Amino acid sequence: MNLFAKPISRLIKGCKANERPAQEGLYKLFYAEMLRVCYRYLKSDQLANEALNSAFLKVFQNIALYEEQKGELGAWIRTIMVRTCIDMVRQEARFSNIQAEADSIDDIFVQPAILSKLYADDLLKQIRLLPHATQLVFNLSVLDGYTHKEIGEQLNISESTSRWHLSEAKKQLRNMLISAENPNDPSTEKIKKAR
Repeated sequence: MNLFAKPISRLIKGCKANERPAQEGLYKLFYAEMLRVCYRYLKSDQLANEALNSAFLKVFQNIALYEEQKGELGAWIRTIMVRTCIDMVRQEARFSNIQAEADSIDDIFVQPAILSKLYADDLLKQIRLLPHATQLVFNLSVLDGYTHKEIGEQLNISESTSRWHLSEAKKQLRNMLISAENPNDPSTEKIKKAR
């Protein structure tokens, strides 16, 4: 039995009745988790906070549409967060339909020794350095598990463009990680100049 089911049901009823304490309680309950989602998609803390607040406004405006029997509230809120972030990235980034050959996309490999030294915050910082479009496709594919077809439909790009962005993200992240691991190695100078 879920111990939080009754309090969440009360919060939902209160939010549907437009009660401010219930809205505040729901916001506080999901704030940290949803802010992490926004940080993954947006390049600055300011944009992440803006997306978080915009998405919560949408949650409160559309809470009457939420049906508890169809799924968990956190998943419903998370979907709104991701879509809000995508909309913000669309405003910032311009996608170009890059046609990539499937055989020209390499499988990218990063040494396990490098990954074992990373913390989640370090990796997030590296992901946030990617170009907007590439970062968005990487997040949707790798972190949220969307297929290239689903990404293409959401972002209005072709599947091959989605694959290209994912491949490019992996290449750039690999280069950043190698460069961070060996900052004084002369061979990493080529990587730094390529960025």
